[in-house]
Amino acid sequence: MEIKTQGTVLNDCLLALETKPHLTEELAALMRAAHSIKGAARIVQIDSAVALAHKMEDCFVAAQSGVITFTPADVDVLLQAVDMLLQMAEICIGNPEPQFDDSSIQALVNAIAHIISSPGSQKEVGGVGGVEGVGGVEGVGGVEGVGGVGEKEELMPLAAYTVLSSQSPIPNPQSPIPSPQSPIPNPQSPDIVQNRVVRVSADNLNRLMGLAGESLVEAKWLEKFADSLLKLKANQVSLSSRLDRLQELWGNAEIEDQGYGNSQIEEEMNAARQTAGECRQLLGDRHNELELFCQRFSNLGDRLYRQVIATHATPFADRGQSFPRMVRDLARELGKKVNLEIIGKSTLVDRDILERLETPLFHILRNAIDHGIETPQERLAVGKPEEGNIQIEVLHRAGMLLITVSDDGRGIDMEILRQEVIKKNHINPEIANQLTETELMEFLFLPGFSTAKTVTEISGRGVGLDVVHSTVREVGGTMRAISQPGQGLTLYLQLPLTLSVLRTLLVEIAHEPYAFGLARIDRVVMLPRTEIIVSENQPFFMLNDQPVGLISAHQVLELSSQNINQEFLPVVVISDGGTRMTSNNNLQHYGLVVDRFLGECSLVVRPLDPRLGKVPNISAAALMDDGSPVLIVDVEDIVRSITKILSSGQLSQVNQSSSQTVNKTYKRILVVDDSITVREMERKLLENNGYKVDVAVNGIDGWNAVRSGDYDLVVTDIDMPRMNGFELTTQIRGNAKLKNLPVIIVSYKDREEDRIQGLEAGANYYLTKSSFHDSTLLKAVIDVIGEG
Repeated sequence: MEIKTQGTVLNDCLLALETKPHLTEELAALMRAAHSIKGAARIVQIDSAVALAHKMEDCFVAAQSGVITFTPADVDVLLQAVDMLLQMAEICIGNPEPQFDDSSIQALVNAIAHIISSPGSQKEVGGVGGVEGVGGVEGVGGVEGVGGVGEKEELMPLAAYTVLSSQSPIPNPQSPIPSPQSPIPNPQSPDIVQNRVVRVSADNLNRLMGLAGESLVEAKWLEKFADSLLKLKANQVSLSSRLDRLQELWGNAEIEDQGYGNSQIEEEMNAARQTAGECRQLLGDRHNELELFCQRFSNLGDRLYRQVIATHATPFADRGQSFPRMVRDLARELGKKVNLEIIGKSTLVDRDILERLETPLFHILRNAIDHGIETPQERLAVGKPEEGNIQIEVLHRAGMLLITVSDDGRGIDMEILRQEVIKKNHINPEIANQLTETELMEFLFLPGFSTAKTVTEISGRGVGLDVVHSTVREVGGTMRAISQPGQGLTLYLQLPLTLSVLRTLLVEIAHEPYAFGLARIDRVVMLPRTEIIVSENQPFFMLNDQPVGLISAHQVLELSSQNINQEFLPVVVISDGGTRMTSNNNLQHYGLVVDRFLGECSLVVRPLDPRLGKVPNISAAALMDDGSPVLIVDVEDIVRSITKILSSGQLSQVNQSSSQTVNKTYKRILVVDDSITVREMERKLLENNGYKVDVAVNGIDGWNAVRSGDYDLVVTDIDMPRMNGFELTTQIRGNAKLKNLPVIIVSYKDREEDRIQGLEAGANYYLTKSSFHDSTLLKAVIDVIGEG
C-alpha cells in the first residue's frame, strides 16, 4: 500500500523534473516518498526494497543539495527503479515468502549509485539516512554499502512510523540536517490540504448503497403517512360540521318527551364541539411536526444517497496517473517529443466507469502518439513546434461526463480514409463517394479497421478505436471523432456520471413494471394500428423511411399474453447496436410492444444474486419510490431473443386483438459474397421464391453467421477478403455439427481446376457467374434442399 501511494508521487515528480530539473518542491516530495517506502520495507523486513529505496533517497538528497542534476537518462533509471518497487509490491501480495530478482535490483542500485558518483558529484552527500560517501549508507534501516543491511538503528514502533512517515521525514541525529535550500512544508500549513484516504471493501460499499436506496424508500413512505394524517384532519373538520348541523336540527325538534332539556343537549353539544376542536388542534400540530420531520428525513436520505454516490466516485487523476508516464516512455521509444496535459484531474468519475475506460484511453493515447503526432523533423518542416501536444479534458456537463482527447498531429485525410473504406470492401465506391465526413469517421470504430501502412508492436492492427467504441457503448455512452488534416484529431466521449444510478423508462408488461435504460432506447412511439404492415407474416411499421419489425414483449419475455384491442400500441424502439446489419448497411431496429408507459425514473441499480446465474433478458434490479421491485431489461439480450424468435418462424401477431401464433417453417439460406450487387441479386431471387435469406459480406462474417445461426444451405463466392469460399467450405465440412450442411459455390472462376478444388473442398454444386441464370441457381437450390 505504501509503494502504491508513494509510487504515484515518484512517477509524477520524476516526469516533472525531466523538463525542469531544479523544482525544489518536487525534489523534496521525491525524497519523502523514497524515505517512506524505505521505512515501510524495513518494517516488513524486505531488505532488497530497503536498499533500493535508500539509494533512491540518497540520489534525491544529492539533487536537493545541487550536487547532481538529473538528465533524461537518469530519469529513465529512476523510473525503472519505481517500476521495480511496484513489481516487488505485487509479488508480496498474499505471499508470505516473496522471491525477488536480486540481480536486477542490484543492477538498479548500482546504476543509481553511478548517477550520484557521476562527474560533478564527488563531494559527500548528507541528509536523511546519513549517506557517507558514495555507496556507504547509514541511517534508517542501517544500509551500509549497496544492498548491505547494517545495525545502525533500532526499528521504530509501527504506530510511530505511521505518524511520522506521512508527514516530514525525521533526520537521523547522527547525520546532517537536510539542506535549507529545500524546506519541508509544515503539515499544519493552512494552504496544504490533507486528504485522509479510507479503503472500503466493495461488498461494504454495495451494502451501503443498498441502505441509501432503502432510506429514500422510507422517506417516501413517511410522505404518504403525512398525507393520511391530512386526510384524517379533513375528516375531523367534517365531523365538526356535522355536529353543528345536528345541533341545528335538534334545536328545531320537539324533544321534551325524551327526557332531555334544551340546556342538557346544549351542554352535550358544546362538550362534543370542544372535543372536536381539541382533536383538530392536536392533529394540526402533529401534522405540522410530521411535515417538518418528512422534510428533514427526506433531505437526510437525499444527502446520504448523494454521499454514497460520491463515495463510489474517484478523481480522474487516480486512474489517469499512469498516462503521463506511458506517453513519455512511448514518445521516447518512437523518437518523438510529446507533452500530455490533463484538464480536470479532480473531476469525480464513477469508479466502475473509470476502471473500464482506463484501457480504452490507453489505446487512444497510443494511437495519437504513433499515428497522430509527427516526428520533430516533420513538425518543424510544416511550421509546428517540435513538441507535439495531447490534451485530455474531463468535465461534467448537462448531467453527463464528457471526456475529450485531442492532439495537434497530422489528423486524418478524408480521401485516404474513403479509399481505405473502399479497399477493405466495407462499401462500394459509388456509396463511398457520397458519404459525409461524419459518416466516414464512423468507419474508424469498426473492428480491425486501420489506416496504418505498417504493423508494429505499438499499433497498426486495427485494435484500438473499436475497443474504445464498444466499451463506451457498454456503459451507455456515445463517441464521435472530428479531424482536420494537418491540425489533429479530437475524440469526444460522452458517458453517464455513474453506473450505480440509471435513468430509465418504466413500462408495464403483464401487470408488472420493467425498466429500459434511456441510453439504449432509440425511440418511443404510440403506434396506430392502421400503420402496421404485414409482410410474410412479419408485422412492421415505417420509421424515418426504415422498416421497424414489431414483436410483443410478452412473447420475448415468455409472459402470458393479454387480449386487449387497443387503438394505439405503446412501442419501445431498440436496435442491435451495429452487431447485425441489413443489406443496405443500416442498423436493424425492432419495435417492442408493451402494455403501457409508466414514465421516466432514476433507479439505484442493484445486482441480481449471483446464484441465479444469467437471467435471460434481465441485467439487474432496483427499487421504485414506493419500495416495489422492478427488473431492468438487458437490451442486448432482448435483441438476441428477438432474432431467435424470428429465425424460428413462430411469431405472435401484434395487430390482432387476440394473440395468434403463426407456425410457418422457412428454409433458411446464408448468402456469402463481398459484391453487394451479386449479394442482393441472389437474396431477392431466393426470397421471391419462398426462402428466408441472410447475407454475409466476407468469409469470416459468413463463418461466424453459420456457427451462430440455423441454416439449411450456404451459397458462397470464392474470392473474398479474410476467408475465401474454399476455406469457408472446408471449415464447414470440418465442423462436427455443420459437416452435413449443403454448400453451393457461385464464382466468376470457370476453370476446371477451380471447379475440382471447390468440389474437393466439399461443395455440393459449383456454378459460374458467367453462365449464371435464375433457373440455374434455383434448380440447384431445389435439388439440394427442396422448394421454398
